[in-house]
Amino acid sequence: MRSANTDSKKKSRVTINDVAHASGMSSATVSRVLSGYEFVKESTRNRVMEAVEQLGYVASLPARSLAGGRSRTIGLLVPNLDVGYVGTITQGIDRALSNANCDLVLYTSHHQPSKESYYVNTIANGITEGLLLVAPQFASTYLDMLREHDFPYVLIDQADATGNSSIVEATNYQGAYDATRYLCKLGHTRIAFIMGALNVFSAVERLRGYKAALADCVVPLRQELILEGDYQQLGGYRAAKHVLDNVDPPPTAIFASNDISAFGAMDAAREHGLSIPDDISIIGFDDIPQASLVYPKLTTVRQPLEQMGQAAAEMLVERIVDPSRPPQRVTLATQLVIRDSCAPPRLQASEGRQRFSETGGSLSTTD
Repeated sequence: MRSANTDSKKKSRVTINDVAHASGMSSATVSRVLSGYEFVKESTRNRVMEAVEQLGYVASLPARSLAGGRSRTIGLLVPNLDVGYVGTITQGIDRALSNANCDLVLYTSHHQPSKESYYVNTIANGITEGLLLVAPQFASTYLDMLREHDFPYVLIDQADATGNSSIVEATNYQGAYDATRYLCKLGHTRIAFIMGALNVFSAVERLRGYKAALADCVVPLRQELILEGDYQQLGGYRAAKHVLDNVDPPPTAIFASNDISAFGAMDAAREHGLSIPDDISIIGFDDIPQASLVYPKLTTVRQPLEQMGQAAAEMLVERIVDPSRPPQRVTLATQLVIRDSCAPPRLQASEGRQRFSETGGSLSTTD
């Protein structure tokens, strides 16, 4: 019977030639794929990466031959570069890595599963010593590989059901609960919710917080007011346009799972001829820098994004220095930031009087 050590040694001896044989490609093609060469067919890249994963191939790291055995280079994988969310987190990462005398290599997945997995393999097989992943959507496809090769990594704003990953997150459930409860206290009873990408744990937690607040405020949960979203501005616009065009009576408030989606909802509301907040209230989540610059200024839930990035980078450096450190989970508090995009519903008083009259005075003017 082969021992675990024997299997481990065998995996460490897998070569590019082995990957080439398993994938049916030439060694030169495999080398181009593993080097991140851009002009390679997607089908070819996929075949090579499948062989890499199947064989457990790990390239020899040039960093290990440097004096001290350290490259002091950290990989960062983000979903995109078009939002303040990523930029603010990256500021915190950059500050912490600068203090640790480490460099940063940035990769962008553009929300594509194949790119996310490919770049994780590229980073783990390159000169980097560790990996930071910001809100990865397909982490379950490669976390086992990272752990198997003891490659240090930290998840930011994402969870791992196995409990074997270091994580930095915010109180997403509580933040969504506070935002929804705030709208309820203003008198809103028709509150639409634009979800985030539900393969990201934060989106699931925000949906859960929204539902819990409605229940605690004794506001009916209406499935037609829970809208598909993807954390993108166009997705927020489409979701808000759909509910305003198709649900009667329409919502008096919209809670978007992030600020970017909220900006899209604001665009849809204006296109529909609605004034914010007089005709409809809109609230977001994250408090990215643009939230205080739009008109009206966006009420939102503040995540300590920069602090999250800094904590994750510091955690990763500690893990690199001491590989025996167990996984850690850091949860930072959110805060409701009240600005100008929310107000009591315009028809609240008249609707309340009507309900009061119809029930013989047994109901109050607000829910």
